Amino acid sequence: MDMEKWLPAWLQFLALLPIAVSCYLPAKNQMRHTPLKTAGMCFTLLLPCSLLSAWLHGTFEINVNTLLLLCLILFFFFYRRTLKTDLPRALAVFVGVCAVQTFPLQFAYAFDARLHPLSGAGQISKEAALLQLILACLMPIAAASPSLRYSAWAVDNLDIPKVWYLTVALSAVFLIFNVLAVPHSYSTLYAGRMFSLFLLFECGALFVLILIYLLFYQGARLIMEHARLKEHTQLLEMQMHQYRTLQDYMQQTKRMRHDFRHHLRLLSTLAGKGDLEGIQTHLAEYEIKLTENTPVNYCQNSSLNALFAYYNEMSVQECIRTDFHISLPEPLTISELDLASLFGNLMENAIEGCRTLPKEERYFCLTAEVRHHNGLYVVSTNSFDGIVRKGRDGYRSTKHGGKGTGLASISAIAEKYNGMADFSNSEREFFADVAVKI
Repeated sequence: MDMEKWLPAWLQFLALLPIAVSCYLPAKNQMRHTPLKTAGMCFTLLLPCSLLSAWLHGTFEINVNTLLLLCLILFFFFYRRTLKTDLPRALAVFVGVCAVQTFPLQFAYAFDARLHPLSGAGQISKEAALLQLILACLMPIAAASPSLRYSAWAVDNLDIPKVWYLTVALSAVFLIFNVLAVPHSYSTLYAGRMFSLFLLFECGALFVLILIYLLFYQGARLIMEHARLKEHTQLLEMQMHQYRTLQDYMQQTKRMRHDFRHHLRLLSTLAGKGDLEGIQTHLAEYEIKLTENTPVNYCQNSSLNALFAYYNEMSVQECIRTDFHISLPEPLTISELDLASLFGNLMENAIEGCRTLPKEERYFCLTAEVRHHNGLYVVSTNSFDGIVRKGRDGYRSTKHGGKGTGLASISAIAEKYNGMADFSNSEREFFADVAVKI
């Protein structure tokens, strides 16, 4: 084996390690294992892989880029299995990192062209390979702070697959551009002003790619802010609905108080006749009329009370038997909007599930209570037709095949408050158990 071929190739393959670091920085909250364990697993996989690839290149003269592509594909499957997040987000981070890491390689080729103008990318020198490795290591160091703060936020919160796939496509454009721009013969860089243009294009492309990622983050912020405002608007609409219900109830009780003397006269007349059965019948009808529109008070928080009343009314309209037992802490130590999102998603999913059954088989039970003074426990049970779609990362939506957005939102809120969410089902029932620290 030719050491002159083996050593530069091995230095190039060692760039897989900073690529791995760059991939895990935005996904720091989505890792299935501890950072130390994940680092050990990556090192155990990538170091032998780099050595084997360098040996294959030096012995059989297999193209470095071909071997590197195979290593990246292998690493992506490993990377995917070590994350809790879905495919679109994992793929977007991976392709984005690969796109950024092609620039150190291009700059290394330019450096090598200066040292060895008669050579080419297929015979990169050990000096240029070392420069590539150094630049590749500097990339995650330079991007650590924005990745841990901004990119991680986007990965944790933005659950729109189409947006992530669009990011994959944009990153792939730059990745393919750099692959096609590899100078196989350095002599082409010395034609006219090609060398200066090559460096200019690479610096410009890197700047544009970083700008795109910044715009993506701003777009993600706007999307999440829009979603938050939409939730807030829906909550206000529910409160308005509850307010109208209370107004109607007050008007009704006002009319009933006005008509009360007529009922007393009727009861007096029936009593004078000794018609006990008529008195009992009239009192029963009056009691039904008095209580049929009485608003139910589920909790002391007006916003959440309106939310429960709204979905309970929706359940009544859908002929769903409900059994709500709500006991929330006062004052609330959890964001009102987070609780509204948690309960709203739970109740909306439960009603959707009940709709899959005939009306006589529909029921929905919801219990929320504080236990041990520091935990809010929520248990939801609803009937459904038993048809589910499950993937490796949990339940999938029966509407669009992607990950269920409602369940993902519930899990995210539970994790935000150091809690957990568990979902399961039997043949005819769906269960949701949520625990949140307060």
